Amino acid sequence: MNETTEIGNLPMRALLAGARKKQLAQLHLIEELVRIESPSDDKAALDLCVSAVVAHVLRLGGRVKLHKQREWGNVLEARFGKKSRTEKPVLLLGHLDTVHPIGALKMMPCRVHNGRLWGPGTLDMKVGVGMALTAIELLTEAGVLKREVVLLLNSDEEVGSPVSRPITEKIAKECAAVFVLEPAQGLAYKTARKGTGNWRIGVKGIAAHAGVDFEKGANAIVELAHAVEAVSGWTDLKRGLTVSVDVISGGGKTNVIPDAAWAEVDVRVARKVDGARVEKKFAGLRAKNKRCEIELTGGINRPPMERTRGTVQLFERARALAAEIGIDLKEAATGGASDGNFTSALGIPTLDGMGAVGEGAHARHESALVEHLAPRTALLAGMIAGE
Repeated sequence: MNETTEIGNLPMRALLAGARKKQLAQLHLIEELVRIESPSDDKAALDLCVSAVVAHVLRLGGRVKLHKQREWGNVLEARFGKKSRTEKPVLLLGHLDTVHPIGALKMMPCRVHNGRLWGPGTLDMKVGVGMALTAIELLTEAGVLKREVVLLLNSDEEVGSPVSRPITEKIAKECAAVFVLEPAQGLAYKTARKGTGNWRIGVKGIAAHAGVDFEKGANAIVELAHAVEAVSGWTDLKRGLTVSVDVISGGGKTNVIPDAAWAEVDVRVARKVDGARVEKKFAGLRAKNKRCEIELTGGINRPPMERTRGTVQLFERARALAAEIGIDLKEAATGGASDGNFTSALGIPTLDGMGAVGEGAHARHESALVEHLAPRTALLAGMIAGE
C-alpha cells in the first residue's frame, strides 16, 4: 500500500515498534495471569485472577467497577480514556475463566519454549487479556487514546455466561463496536459464529420383568431411540444447522424393561431464524408409545453471530491496518460461540478472534505463538484508536 493510516499522529509501524518494545513485560503479565489458575467453578481462584488484572488496570490509570457475584467469579468492568458526548465507547470483551481445573499447571506448566507460551488458559484467553492491556498502554502513553474504552472481563464464559450475559448486553448497548479477545481462527479474525443450544431429552417408561411381564412394560430406551432418530433428522448442513446427540444413558439391569432413559443434545445454528425453528420442533416432540412420557429441558443459549454489514466494515478497516504492517488478514466463520454472539445479536458491530494465535484450546497442549503477539497487539491498538 502507498498510503498509511495514522492513529492520531502515530502510523501503524510505530504502534508495531512500540508493541515489540513492550513484549517482554507483556509476556510477564500474561504468565502472571496464567499461573493464577481460574476454572469457571472456583470463585476464590477467579476473584484472585480478577484482582491481579485490577492492579494492572489501576497502574494504567483505569477506572474499575466490580460486578460482585455470590456463586461465580466477580465480573470486571474497567474504563479508560475520557467519556465523550459525541462518540460512543468501544468495548473490549473477554473472560478470565478457563476449562482447566486447579492443579493443571503441574501437568502443563506455564513457560516460553520453542516460540510458544504454554500453559492452561494461554490461548483461551489470557493472552488476549494481556494484549488488550498492552494495547491500551500503548495508546495512553502515545497520547492518542481520544475516546473511552471499556474492558469487560467475564468469569463464566466457559459455562455459558449465566450471570455475566446481562452485564455484557447492558454495556454493549452503550458502545459503537465490540472487539472480542478470543483466539484467532488460524490467523483470521472471525466475522461469524454459530449460535448454540443444549437440550436434555428425558423419557419415563414403565418397568417390568423382561421375561415374565414383557407386555406390561414400556421401554424408555426404545422410546428414546425414536426421539434420537427424530431430532437427528433436523440437521441441515446446507443451512449450517446441526443437531448432535452426544450423551445418552438408560436402564439398569438386563432383565428389567427400563423405565427411564435420557440424552443430551448439542445444537448449532448459523441463522437466528433456525434457532426459533429448532426450539419449536423440540417443544412439539411427542412420545411414539403413549405409555411413555417425554420431558424436555433446555433451549438456545447463545444466538448466532451473523455476518452483518457493520461487522464487515470493522473487518475491512482491520484488514487495511494489518496490511500496513505486513499482515494479510483474512476473515473466518466458526461453529463455536463466544460472548460476542450476545453483542452481535443486539445489532452492535462485533469483530471476534482478535486475540492470540496458537493451538490446543481446552487441551493439554494449549499454547500461543509468541511471534504473533506484537503484530496483533499493534493491530488491536490501531482498531481501538481508529474505530
